[in-house]
Amino acid sequence: MIIRKEVKRFGLPWEKAYGYAQAVKVGDMIYVSGQLSHDDRGNIVGAAPLDEAGNIRDHSNMETQMRQTYKNAEKILGEFGASLNDVVEEVLYVTDMEKAFAAAGPVRKEAYGSTLPAVSSTILVTPRLALPTQLIEIKFLARLVRVRHRRRPRTLQRRTSRPAFARTRRRP
Repeated sequence: MIIRKEVKRFGLPWEKAYGYAQAVKVGDMIYVSGQLSHDDRGNIVGAAPLDEAGNIRDHSNMETQMRQTYKNAEKILGEFGASLNDVVEEVLYVTDMEKAFAAAGPVRKEAYGSTLPAVSSTILVTPRLALPTQLIEIKFLARLVRVRHRRRPRTLQRRTSRPAFARTRRRP
């Protein structure tokens, strides 16, 4: 059995270097790889400042990066005709839990357009993400439901007061 996959990419350098797709659609499910806060050219929006050893010095751009990450998720979902409204699960990977938790409430509510987003959400802290100046990465799972038009029921044939066999009989 062959699984039919529809793949979308942004055309960014790390897609080819690492060898992955931004999102894969199988049936009505869309699996979105970890999104980050890059612009259309691949530059990190709100890049974290680094110390001499290459470690993140300051996490104050967490909200900026989070907003851009949700924008990128909306963009890749749009390639399938979906949006953040179709997201059923997200996993946030962050480098600072306190900064992320403070930013997540308002940013998520704005991104999903709801004070109580109907999305299963997990947030995890990690010492480092793929790119040195990256503070957040979010993975999404969405379900795209197509509206099916209901078939109209066949109209019943109009009944007469006489049964069908009686209508076809000849009278002597």
